[in-house]
Amino acid sequence: MQPSPFLALLDNNPLHCSSTFVALESATGRCHPVGSHPCQGIYYTPAGVPRPRVAIIATHYSADLSEHYLGPRMAALGIGFLGWNTRFRGAEDTFALEHALIDIAAGVRWLRELQGVETLVLLGNSGGGSLMAAYQSQAANPVLAPRRPGPWPEAVAALPKGDLYISLNAHGGRPEYLTAIIDPSVIDEFDPVATDPALDMYNEANGPPYSAEFVLRYRAAQEARNHRITDWALTELERLQARGHSDRIFTVNRVWADLRFMDPSLDPSNRIPRTCYGGDPRQTNRGAIGMARAMTLNTWLSLFSLKHSPCRAALHLPHVTVPSLVIQGLQDVGVFPGDARLIHEGLGARDKRLEFMPGTHFLDSPPGAADAVAAVMADWIRVQAGSL
Repeated sequence: MQPSPFLALLDNNPLHCSSTFVALESATGRCHPVGSHPCQGIYYTPAGVPRPRVAIIATHYSADLSEHYLGPRMAALGIGFLGWNTRFRGAEDTFALEHALIDIAAGVRWLRELQGVETLVLLGNSGGGSLMAAYQSQAANPVLAPRRPGPWPEAVAALPKGDLYISLNAHGGRPEYLTAIIDPSVIDEFDPVATDPALDMYNEANGPPYSAEFVLRYRAAQEARNHRITDWALTELERLQARGHSDRIFTVNRVWADLRFMDPSLDPSNRIPRTCYGGDPRQTNRGAIGMARAMTLNTWLSLFSLKHSPCRAALHLPHVTVPSLVIQGLQDVGVFPGDARLIHEGLGARDKRLEFMPGTHFLDSPPGAADAVAAVMADWIRVQAGSL
């Protein structure tokens, strides 16, 4: 990879930019009586250039991306950056894909129609990778349909498309990611202690390193646990609805158990072994933090179920045919090179590129990692924007 000319610009630029708070309604999201809008974010623009021709929009399932670390960096390189939040920021337990896409569309239209953006880049960072793939897929080839009887928003069939797609340290979607990290040794979903030692990755008798036989058996058991929760959720929903109830909250315990956390020979990279986003994987797995720890039955089915969720990137990547860039940090301890390769392979774009670069998940290490990624993105966007 050749050094980017934008690195020198970043080195000599104190990241001066302008930022504007943006708050909007969407086609299905109205302003709350207290005054807050369902869609909110911050638009970063180059200092002295309030209406850049090219801009990025970045969104996540539930994380707040309004102050994304790439915002001021991309603005310093002459590219607008809208860190955008849907109504589900901090509220993943109520997530519904169709409304999230409609909220993203509100930000896209604001950039296109009110800010004059000509080239729009969809940035999917971390969990946002599959979300933005779903957005572009639905905008290009509307296929989403209601999972259950009830009103269906027409606006989800009329989403404005993006021009470019970037996947940054992204995984294959909420269902795939949760399944890859969920602990299959759980015997009883209502007892976080009960364990099958033959499927416990933290049982030293099983490794690390883990045998090929154990890996296959373990991965199959992870999928089986996802399916068991789905089957229970469907049965429980039917039971509740028969008694006049619409939904309920439940918890999922022990979701920090990806074999790759402990065994660096699996999906090799430059990551630190025996660690995860929560620190020590064994202890984190026994705690109460993590993905899907509390949600409704309907949210499980729409967001985490391998059988029913429309949030799987594999469903949408083939319909992402715009020029695409996939970047993966090699020190990431939770998303791995294999994830990036699957995303790259799944993309329907003929013009697609895969880059492995130094960096942790949030590019806060090693020094300069975020600047280097910003420069690669700016280089690629500049070339693509000139060819559109």
